[in-house]
Amino acid sequence: MAAMRRRLGRAAVASGMAAASTLGLVGCGALLPGGHARRVTPPPPPPTGYSSSPSYEPSYSPSPTPEETYDPDGRSDARGNNCRYDQSARRLEYSVSVTNPSLTKTFTYEMAVNWMKARPADGTAFGLHQRSIVVRPGQTETYTATYSYTNTSTRELWFQCEIRRARKSEL
Repeated sequence: MAAMRRRLGRAAVASGMAAASTLGLVGCGALLPGGHARRVTPPPPPPTGYSSSPSYEPSYSPSPTPEETYDPDGRSDARGNNCRYDQSARRLEYSVSVTNPSLTKTFTYEMAVNWMKARPADGTAFGLHQRSIVVRPGQTETYTATYSYTNTSTRELWFQCEIRRARKSEL
């Protein structure tokens, strides 16, 4: 009995599908529960003279690359470390590294390193080292600034190192 109902149900569905296709009904969703059919109509054609594609073609042009600028005060590009007095060589020393942040331009740095009295810190300079270095794009140059100094005092030598100047200019 159940098998017979299934066969009758399949036959009803098949005949409904055939009728639906004859009437111009579309898709599986055209036959609603309860055997009611719904007609699906395509959208109306566009008015004459109308195109569904845009009448212009968008164009994209990259913004002009701004000219690379730089600060002529290159002290932010310079780092110092290992401020020391070499007793055997009788000189003040300071390791200096200069990094060129530009990826396109080479710069010359006019460097000045001072060794300043630290106790008391009265603004007295023990020595000055000046040097010009060239640093290529994205590179780092390192050198040791030196100043010959003989400590004639029997007291300890208190001093500090500072990069006084790093004037930067395009090569």
